Amino acid sequence: MATNRTFTMLKPDSVEKGHIGAILEKINASGFRIVAMKLTQMTTADAEEFYAIHNERPFFGELVEYMTRGPIVAAILEKENAVEDFRTLIGATNPADAAEGTIRKLYAASIGENAVHGSDSDENAAIEGAFHFSGREMF
Repeated sequence: MATNRTFTMLKPDSVEKGHIGAILEKINASGFRIVAMKLTQMTTADAEEFYAIHNERPFFGELVEYMTRGPIVAAILEKENAVEDFRTLIGATNPADAAEGTIRKLYAASIGENAVHGSDSDENAAIEGAFHFSGREMF
């Protein structure tokens, strides 16, 4: 069953480059409402747990290092068809393949430093949101 909420993270490269405001403006302009948001720093243990699905992949260590090198912005977004619409807004993982005007086309430097995370399913949105906003009923 589709929900009207999704989870996003503005990754360390977005924060480092000062793109928080511009990305949040793009999110708001696309009809999303931010229902929870925080600036936080993932520990190594946090990143390893959050990305555990990738722990056998060759890029896992680099991913954990990247996600722990600086602060992130975690947020719960609300909009009808939130997951699918947000995936469209952020664009392809590789910014070279991302559609014009998408967040990754505008702000990502590479596949590895791709500016933003967006949940890929309603189920993962609930899991990922609960990971960063424990104790709250977000979904």
